[in-house]
Amino acid sequence: MRILHTSDWHLGRSFHRVNLLDAQRAFIGHLVRTVREQRVDVVLVAGDVHDRAVPPLGAVALFDEALHRLADLGVPTVMISGNHDSARRLGVGAGLIDRAGIHLRTDPAGVGTPVVLSDAHGDVAFYGLPYLEPALVREELGAERATHTDVLAAAMDRVRADLAARPAGTRSVVLAHAFVTGGTASDSERDITVGGVAQVPAGVFDGVDYAALGHLHGCQTITERVRYSGSPLAYSFSEADHRKSMWLLDLGPGGGLTAERVDCPVPRPLARIRGRLDDLLRDPALARHEDAWVEATLTDPHRPDEPMARLAERFPHVLSLVLDPERPPQDPLASYARRLRDRSDQEIAEDFVAHVRGGLAADDRERAVLTAALDHVRLGESETSAAGAAGGTTEEAGAR
Repeated sequence: MRILHTSDWHLGRSFHRVNLLDAQRAFIGHLVRTVREQRVDVVLVAGDVHDRAVPPLGAVALFDEALHRLADLGVPTVMISGNHDSARRLGVGAGLIDRAGIHLRTDPAGVGTPVVLSDAHGDVAFYGLPYLEPALVREELGAERATHTDVLAAAMDRVRADLAARPAGTRSVVLAHAFVTGGTASDSERDITVGGVAQVPAGVFDGVDYAALGHLHGCQTITERVRYSGSPLAYSFSEADHRKSMWLLDLGPGGGLTAERVDCPVPRPLARIRGRLDDLLRDPALARHEDAWVEATLTDPHRPDEPMARLAERFPHVLSLVLDPERPPQDPLASYARRLRDRSDQEIAEDFVAHVRGGLAADDRERAVLTAALDHVRLGESETSAAGAAGGTTEEAGAR
Protein backbone atom coordinates (compact mmCIF):
# COMPACT_ATOMS: atom_id res chain seq x y z
CA MET A 1 0.00 0.00 0.00
CA ARG A 2 1.40 3.37 -1.02
CA ILE A 3 1.02 6.03 1.67
CA LEU A 4 1.65 9.79 1.58
CA HIS A 5 2.43 11.18 5.03
CA THR A 6 2.09 14.91 5.65
CA SER A 7 1.24 17.14 8.64
CA ASP A 8 1.26 20.63 10.13
CA TRP A 9 -0.41 22.52 7.31
CA HIS A 10 -1.25 25.39 9.71
CA LEU A 11 -3.79 26.83 7.29
CA GLY A 12 -4.31 30.53 7.98
CA ARG A 13 -0.86 31.15 9.39
CA SER A 14 1.19 34.12 8.22
CA PHE A 15 4.95 34.53 8.12
CA HIS A 16 6.00 37.77 9.81
CA ARG A 17 2.79 39.43 8.58
CA VAL A 18 3.13 37.96 5.08
CA ASN A 19 -0.10 36.16 4.12
CA LEU A 20 0.75 32.58 3.16
CA LEU A 21 -2.68 31.50 1.91
CA ASP A 22 -1.56 31.46 -1.74
CA ALA A 23 1.52 29.42 -0.83
CA GLN A 24 -0.66 27.01 1.15
CA ARG A 25 -3.03 26.70 -1.82
CA ALA A 26 -0.02 25.91 -4.02
CA PHE A 27 0.97 23.17 -1.58
CA ILE A 28 -2.53 21.64 -1.70
CA GLY A 29 -2.27 21.60 -5.50
CA HIS A 30 1.15 19.92 -5.23
CA LEU A 31 -0.28 17.36 -2.78
CA VAL A 32 -3.13 16.49 -5.14
CA ARG A 33 -0.75 16.14 -8.11
CA THR A 34 1.56 13.91 -6.08
CA VAL A 35 -1.32 11.66 -5.08
CA ARG A 36 -2.41 11.33 -8.69
CA GLU A 37 1.03 10.96 -10.32
CA GLN A 38 2.50 8.64 -7.68
CA ARG A 39 -0.66 6.50 -7.50
CA VAL A 40 -0.98 7.00 -3.76
CA ASP A 41 -3.46 4.69 -2.01
CA VAL A 42 -4.01 6.73 1.18
CA VAL A 43 -3.09 10.22 2.43
CA LEU A 44 -2.23 10.84 6.10
CA VAL A 45 -2.40 14.28 7.76
CA ALA A 46 -0.92 14.08 11.26
CA GLY A 47 -2.48 17.13 12.89
CA ASP A 48 -2.34 20.94 13.00
CA VAL A 49 -4.49 21.28 9.91
CA HIS A 50 -5.35 24.82 11.02
CA ASP A 51 -3.13 27.28 12.85
CA ARG A 52 -5.66 28.17 15.54
CA ALA A 53 -8.83 26.92 17.13
CA VAL A 54 -10.96 29.51 15.32
CA PRO A 55 -9.33 29.79 11.88
CA PRO A 56 -9.90 32.75 9.55
CA LEU A 57 -12.48 32.32 6.82
CA GLY A 58 -9.87 32.07 4.08
CA ALA A 59 -8.28 29.10 5.85
CA VAL A 60 -11.66 27.41 6.28
CA ALA A 61 -12.39 27.86 2.56
CA LEU A 62 -8.99 26.40 1.62
CA PHE A 63 -9.57 23.43 3.91
CA ASP A 64 -12.94 22.83 2.27
CA GLU A 65 -11.28 23.04 -1.15
CA ALA A 66 -8.61 20.53 -0.07
CA LEU A 67 -11.24 18.06 1.15
CA HIS A 68 -13.16 18.28 -2.11
CA ARG A 69 -10.03 17.82 -4.23
CA LEU A 70 -8.90 14.82 -2.20
CA ALA A 71 -12.37 13.27 -2.26
CA ASP A 72 -12.58 13.77 -6.04
CA LEU A 73 -9.45 11.63 -6.44
CA GLY A 74 -11.20 8.71 -4.76
CA VAL A 75 -8.16 8.22 -2.53
CA PRO A 76 -8.92 7.84 1.21
CA THR A 77 -7.51 10.45 3.60
CA VAL A 78 -6.99 9.90 7.33
CA MET A 79 -6.60 13.11 9.32
CA ILE A 80 -6.18 13.90 13.04
CA SER A 81 -6.40 17.10 15.04
CA GLY A 82 -3.26 18.67 16.50
CA ASN A 83 -2.59 20.98 19.42
CA HIS A 84 -3.30 24.06 17.26
CA ASP A 85 -6.63 22.71 16.05
CA SER A 86 -9.96 22.74 17.80
CA ALA A 87 -10.73 19.02 17.88
CA ARG A 88 -14.44 19.72 18.26
CA ARG A 89 -14.59 22.20 15.40
CA LEU A 90 -12.41 20.13 13.04
CA GLY A 91 -14.48 17.03 13.77
CA VAL A 92 -17.86 18.56 12.91
CA GLY A 93 -19.53 16.39 10.28
CA ALA A 94 -16.90 13.65 10.55
CA GLY A 95 -19.50 10.90 10.21
CA LEU A 96 -20.86 12.32 6.96
CA ILE A 97 -17.41 13.13 5.57
CA ASP A 98 -16.38 9.51 6.22
CA ARG A 99 -18.68 8.51 3.36
CA ALA A 100 -16.55 10.57 0.97
CA GLY A 101 -13.40 8.78 2.08
CA ILE A 102 -12.16 11.61 4.35
CA HIS A 103 -11.68 10.10 7.80
CA LEU A 104 -11.37 12.77 10.53
CA ARG A 105 -10.18 11.44 13.88
CA THR A 106 -10.50 14.08 16.61
CA ASP A 107 -12.11 12.22 19.55
CA PRO A 108 -9.70 10.60 22.08
CA ALA A 109 -12.33 7.95 22.83
CA GLY A 110 -11.88 6.55 19.31
CA VAL A 111 -8.13 5.89 19.40
CA GLY A 112 -8.67 2.13 19.35
CA THR A 113 -11.09 2.16 16.41
CA PRO A 114 -9.16 2.16 13.13
CA VAL A 115 -9.92 3.02 9.54
CA VAL A 116 -9.38 -0.32 7.79
CA LEU A 117 -8.25 -0.28 4.15
CA SER A 118 -7.23 -3.22 2.01
CA ASP A 119 -4.81 -4.01 -0.81
CA ALA A 120 -3.64 -7.17 -2.54
CA HIS A 121 -1.77 -8.23 0.62
CA GLY A 122 -4.66 -7.83 3.07
CA ASP A 123 -5.87 -5.26 5.57
CA VAL A 124 -4.09 -2.18 6.90
CA ALA A 125 -5.52 -0.65 10.10
CA PHE A 126 -4.99 3.11 10.44
CA TYR A 127 -5.35 4.38 14.03
CA GLY A 128 -5.81 8.12 14.55
CA LEU A 129 -4.48 9.49 17.86
CA PRO A 130 -5.43 13.19 17.94
CA TYR A 131 -3.37 15.51 20.11
CA LEU A 132 -3.93 14.29 23.68
CA GLU A 133 -3.81 17.09 26.27
CA PRO A 134 -2.83 15.05 29.35
CA ALA A 135 -4.92 16.85 31.97
CA LEU A 136 -8.02 16.72 29.77
CA VAL A 137 -7.88 13.06 28.64
CA ARG A 138 -6.18 11.25 31.52
CA GLU A 139 -9.39 9.90 33.07
CA GLU A 140 -11.02 9.05 29.75
CA LEU A 141 -8.02 6.97 28.68
CA GLY A 142 -7.35 5.51 32.14
CA ALA A 143 -3.78 6.81 32.27
CA GLU A 144 -1.94 6.59 35.59
CA ARG A 145 -0.65 10.17 35.45
CA ALA A 146 -1.40 13.33 33.50
CA THR A 147 1.76 13.23 31.37
CA HIS A 148 2.27 12.95 27.65
CA THR A 149 3.99 9.60 28.01
CA ASP A 150 1.22 8.12 30.16
CA VAL A 151 -1.70 9.23 28.01
CA LEU A 152 0.00 8.16 24.77
CA ALA A 153 0.90 4.81 26.36
CA ALA A 154 -2.74 4.34 27.40
CA ALA A 155 -3.90 5.20 23.88
CA MET A 156 -1.40 2.77 22.37
CA ASP A 157 -2.59 0.04 24.74
CA ARG A 158 -6.02 0.39 23.12
CA VAL A 159 -4.43 0.29 19.67
CA ARG A 160 -2.49 -2.88 20.44
CA ALA A 161 -5.55 -4.53 22.01
CA ASP A 162 -7.64 -3.87 18.92
CA LEU A 163 -4.84 -5.01 16.62
CA ALA A 164 -4.40 -8.26 18.56
CA ALA A 165 -8.05 -9.14 17.89
CA ARG A 166 -7.69 -8.71 14.13
CA PRO A 167 -6.70 -11.42 11.62
CA ALA A 168 -3.06 -12.44 11.61
CA GLY A 169 -1.05 -10.43 9.10
CA THR A 170 -3.04 -7.21 9.54
CA ARG A 171 -0.63 -4.33 9.08
CA SER A 172 -0.92 -1.21 11.20
CA VAL A 173 -0.24 2.53 10.99
CA VAL A 174 -0.67 5.08 13.79
CA LEU A 175 -1.08 8.83 13.29
CA ALA A 176 -0.04 10.85 16.35
CA HIS A 177 0.70 14.46 17.25
CA ALA A 178 3.44 14.64 19.88
CA PHE A 179 7.05 15.57 20.66
CA VAL A 180 8.99 12.31 20.47
CA THR A 181 12.44 12.04 22.02
CA GLY A 182 15.15 12.45 19.41
CA GLY A 183 13.22 15.01 17.38
CA THR A 184 14.53 18.53 16.71
CA ALA A 185 12.20 21.42 17.45
CA SER A 186 11.76 24.78 15.69
CA ASP A 187 10.75 28.21 16.97
CA SER A 188 7.33 27.99 15.30
CA GLU A 189 5.94 25.09 17.34
CA ARG A 190 3.72 25.82 20.33
CA ASP A 191 5.11 24.55 23.63
CA ILE A 192 3.29 21.45 24.92
CA THR A 193 5.38 20.98 28.07
CA VAL A 194 3.57 19.29 30.98
CA GLY A 195 5.23 18.90 34.38
CA GLY A 196 8.46 20.20 32.92
CA VAL A 197 8.45 17.45 30.26
CA ALA A 198 7.31 17.69 26.64
CA GLN A 199 8.88 14.61 25.10
CA VAL A 200 7.78 10.98 24.93
CA PRO A 201 9.98 7.98 24.06
CA ALA A 202 9.71 6.48 20.58
CA GLY A 203 9.17 3.08 22.22
CA VAL A 204 5.61 4.09 23.09
CA PHE A 205 4.75 3.24 19.46
CA ASP A 206 6.19 -0.29 19.57
CA GLY A 207 3.97 -2.92 18.01
CA VAL A 208 2.82 -1.08 14.88
CA ASP A 209 4.36 -1.04 11.42
CA TYR A 210 4.57 2.75 11.09
CA ALA A 211 3.99 5.85 13.21
CA ALA A 212 3.17 8.96 11.15
CA LEU A 213 3.99 11.88 13.43
CA GLY A 214 3.05 15.54 13.44
CA HIS A 215 3.97 18.55 15.62
CA LEU A 216 7.66 19.12 14.84
CA HIS A 217 8.15 21.18 11.71
CA GLY A 218 11.31 19.55 10.42
CA CYS A 219 11.10 16.37 8.32
CA GLN A 220 13.01 13.78 10.33
CA THR A 221 13.43 10.08 11.00
CA ILE A 222 13.30 9.06 14.67
CA THR A 223 13.52 5.36 13.75
CA GLU A 224 12.87 3.67 10.43
CA ARG A 225 9.25 3.20 11.49
CA VAL A 226 8.71 6.45 13.43
CA ARG A 227 8.94 9.62 11.32
CA TYR A 228 7.91 13.26 11.15
CA SER A 229 6.89 14.65 7.79
CA GLY A 230 7.36 18.21 9.03
CA SER A 231 5.39 21.24 7.85
CA PRO A 232 5.06 21.83 4.10
CA LEU A 233 6.10 25.49 4.49
CA ALA A 234 8.56 27.29 6.74
CA TYR A 235 6.81 29.14 9.57
CA SER A 236 9.86 30.65 11.31
CA PHE A 237 13.38 31.66 10.40
CA SER A 238 14.63 28.77 12.54
CA GLU A 239 13.50 26.61 9.59
CA ALA A 240 15.76 28.38 7.09
CA ASP A 241 17.82 25.21 6.58
CA HIS A 242 14.86 22.83 6.38
CA ARG A 243 14.11 20.86 3.25
CA LYS A 244 10.31 20.86 3.24
CA SER A 245 8.88 17.57 2.05
CA MET A 246 6.41 14.72 2.55
CA TRP A 247 7.08 11.01 3.09
CA LEU A 248 6.06 8.65 0.29
CA LEU A 249 5.92 5.18 1.83
CA ASP A 250 5.33 1.69 0.49
CA LEU A 251 4.00 -0.73 3.13
CA GLY A 252 4.45 -4.23 1.81
CA PRO A 253 3.35 -7.67 2.98
CA GLY A 254 4.50 -8.54 6.48
CA GLY A 255 5.04 -4.85 7.25
CA GLY A 256 8.02 -4.31 4.96
CA LEU A 257 8.57 -0.55 4.59
CA THR A 258 10.37 1.72 2.13
CA ALA A 259 10.32 5.52 2.31
CA GLU A 260 11.38 8.44 0.13
CA ARG A 261 10.94 12.18 0.40
CA VAL A 262 8.84 14.25 -1.98
CA ASP A 263 9.87 17.91 -1.94
CA CYS A 264 7.28 20.66 -1.42
CA PRO A 265 7.20 23.92 -3.42
CA VAL A 266 9.14 26.83 -1.88
CA PRO A 267 7.34 30.19 -2.27
CA ARG A 268 10.49 32.15 -1.41
CA PRO A 269 13.77 31.03 0.20
CA LEU A 270 14.69 32.12 3.72
CA ALA A 271 17.98 33.68 4.78
CA ARG A 272 19.46 34.65 8.12
CA ILE A 273 22.24 37.20 7.87
CA ARG A 274 24.33 38.65 10.68
CA GLY A 275 26.81 41.49 11.06
CA ARG A 276 27.16 45.25 11.25
CA LEU A 277 24.70 47.13 9.07
CA ASP A 278 27.27 48.69 6.74
CA ASP A 279 28.93 45.30 6.21
CA LEU A 280 25.60 43.66 5.34
CA LEU A 281 24.84 46.38 2.81
CA ARG A 282 28.24 45.99 1.08
CA ASP A 283 29.11 42.29 1.33
CA PRO A 284 29.01 40.84 -2.23
CA ALA A 285 28.59 37.29 -0.82
CA LEU A 286 25.09 38.24 0.34
CA ALA A 287 23.85 38.99 -3.18
CA ARG A 288 22.30 35.51 -3.33
CA HIS A 289 19.88 36.53 -0.56
CA GLU A 290 18.52 39.66 -2.22
CA ASP A 291 15.34 37.91 -3.35
CA ALA A 292 14.86 35.92 -0.12
CA TRP A 293 12.79 36.58 2.99
CA VAL A 294 15.50 37.86 5.30
CA GLU A 295 16.08 37.97 9.03
CA ALA A 296 18.91 40.39 9.75
CA THR A 297 20.76 40.35 13.08
CA LEU A 298 22.68 43.59 13.58
CA THR A 299 25.75 43.48 15.77
CA ASP A 300 26.51 47.24 15.73
CA PRO A 301 27.43 48.43 19.25
CA HIS A 302 24.72 51.11 18.92
CA ARG A 303 21.45 50.96 17.00
CA PRO A 304 21.95 52.46 13.51
CA ASP A 305 19.53 55.03 12.11
CA GLU A 306 16.58 53.59 10.17
CA PRO A 307 18.03 50.07 9.92
CA MET A 308 14.97 48.42 8.32
CA ALA A 309 14.61 51.07 5.62
CA ARG A 310 18.30 50.84 4.75
CA LEU A 311 18.25 47.04 4.71
CA ALA A 312 15.17 47.06 2.46
CA GLU A 313 17.09 49.00 -0.19
CA ARG A 314 19.24 45.91 -0.76
CA PHE A 315 16.96 43.19 0.62
CA PRO A 316 13.42 44.23 -0.38
CA HIS A 317 11.89 41.20 1.38
CA VAL A 318 13.53 41.74 4.77
CA LEU A 319 10.95 40.79 7.41
CA SER A 320 12.73 40.56 10.73
CA LEU A 321 15.29 42.71 12.49
CA VAL A 322 17.18 41.43 15.54
CA LEU A 323 19.52 43.65 17.54
CA ASP A 324 22.41 41.78 19.14
CA PRO A 325 25.05 44.45 19.79
CA GLU A 326 28.63 43.39 20.29
CA ARG A 327 29.46 43.77 23.98
CA PRO A 328 32.57 43.10 26.01
CA PRO A 329 32.43 39.77 27.91
CA GLN A 330 32.18 41.55 31.27
CA ASP A 331 29.08 43.51 30.23
CA PRO A 332 26.21 42.35 32.52
CA LEU A 333 23.70 42.52 29.65
CA ALA A 334 25.81 40.16 27.57
CA SER A 335 26.12 37.63 30.38
CA TYR A 336 22.35 37.83 31.06
CA ALA A 337 21.52 37.09 27.42
CA ARG A 338 23.86 34.11 27.46
CA ARG A 339 22.23 32.76 30.61
CA LEU A 340 18.75 32.93 29.05
CA ARG A 341 19.67 31.38 25.72
CA ASP A 342 18.10 27.94 25.17
CA ARG A 343 16.63 27.81 28.68
CA SER A 344 13.08 26.61 29.37
CA ASP A 345 10.40 28.62 31.19
CA GLN A 346 10.89 26.33 34.20
CA GLU A 347 14.64 26.98 34.29
CA ILE A 348 14.19 30.74 33.93
CA ALA A 349 11.65 30.77 36.78
CA GLU A 350 13.98 28.77 39.02
CA ASP A 351 16.85 31.12 38.14
CA PHE A 352 14.70 34.08 39.17
CA VAL A 353 13.93 32.49 42.54
CA ALA A 354 17.63 31.97 43.16
CA HIS A 355 18.41 35.54 42.06
CA VAL A 356 15.95 37.25 44.41
CA ARG A 357 17.08 35.07 47.33
CA GLY A 358 20.75 35.79 47.02
CA GLY A 359 21.68 32.51 45.36
CA LEU A 360 19.46 30.14 47.37
CA ALA A 361 18.05 27.75 44.77
CA ALA A 362 14.46 26.50 44.76
CA ASP A 363 13.96 23.25 46.67
CA ASP A 364 11.93 20.27 45.42
CA ARG A 365 8.66 21.58 46.86
CA GLU A 366 9.16 25.02 45.30
CA ARG A 367 10.11 23.52 41.95
CA ALA A 368 6.90 21.51 42.03
CA VAL A 369 4.90 24.69 42.72
CA LEU A 370 6.57 26.46 39.78
CA THR A 371 5.89 23.47 37.52
CA ALA A 372 2.24 23.37 38.57
CA ALA A 373 1.86 27.12 37.93
CA LEU A 374 3.35 26.88 34.44
CA ASP A 375 1.16 23.87 33.63
CA HIS A 376 -1.92 25.72 34.92
CA VAL A 377 -1.26 28.65 32.57
CA ARG A 378 -0.70 26.39 29.57
CA LEU A 379 -3.77 24.28 30.36
CA GLY A 380 -5.84 27.46 30.75
CA GLU A 381 -4.78 28.48 27.23
CA SER A 382 -5.88 25.08 25.89
CA GLU A 383 -9.26 25.29 27.64
CA THR A 384 -9.78 28.85 26.42
CA SER A 385 -9.12 27.73 22.85
CA ALA A 386 -11.57 24.86 23.25
CA ALA A 387 -14.22 27.17 24.71
CA GLY A 388 -13.69 29.64 21.90
CA ALA A 389 -14.06 26.89 19.36
CA ALA A 390 -17.30 25.73 20.93
CA GLY A 391 -18.91 29.15 21.17
CA GLY A 392 -17.06 31.40 18.70
CA THR A 393 -19.03 33.29 16.07
CA THR A 394 -18.23 34.02 12.47
CA GLU A 395 -17.50 37.61 13.42
CA GLU A 396 -15.07 36.45 16.11
CA ALA A 397 -13.33 34.19 13.61
CA GLY A 398 -12.76 37.10 11.28
CA ALA A 399 -11.60 39.38 14.10
CA ARG A 400 -9.05 36.91 15.38
